[in-house]
Order: sequence, then structure tokens, then C-alpha cells
Amino acid sequence: MSEAEHIGVLDSGQRITADHIRELTGAATPHFAQQVRVRVGRLIESLPADDPARLFGVKEMARLEDLAHHSGQPGPDPEH
Repeated sequence: MSEAEHIGVLDSGQRITADHIRELTGAATPHFAQQVRVRVGRLIESLPADDPARLFGVKEMARLEDLAHHSGQPGPDPEH
């Protein structure tokens, strides 16, 4: 899905919940983490600052940002 395509829940009129965010972020891989982060941002941008879904979304966006920088390859062994 391109960034320009609609996220279904945005078009549905439903109240955004943490479950919607979990659906987007649950299986994110390092390769797609930035794209998913952008979609979460679109989901939460209109929510009030104290909305539980927004707070969860902000945490997930930070996690996805970190994940995007993880190659999936093991790092050097700290014991060697």
C-alpha cells in the first residue's frame, strides 16, 4: 500500500483504538517499520493529546523508529 492510499479505519468513521494501532504494528519488520510508523502517525494525528490510543501510538512510533535501524543481523558478541 502506498502512503497515499487510505487506511481503512480512517475512512470508516470508527473511533481509533489501541487495537487498530496493534493491527498495524504487530508484525512490522525492520524493512517496513518506517512505512508503518507513518501510517500510525496518520491514525493518531487528529486524536487529543491525552487519548489512550494516541499515547499508545506515540510509543509504537518510537519502537518502530528503533526497529527501522535494526538490520535483523546479530551484532558482535560482547564476550569476544
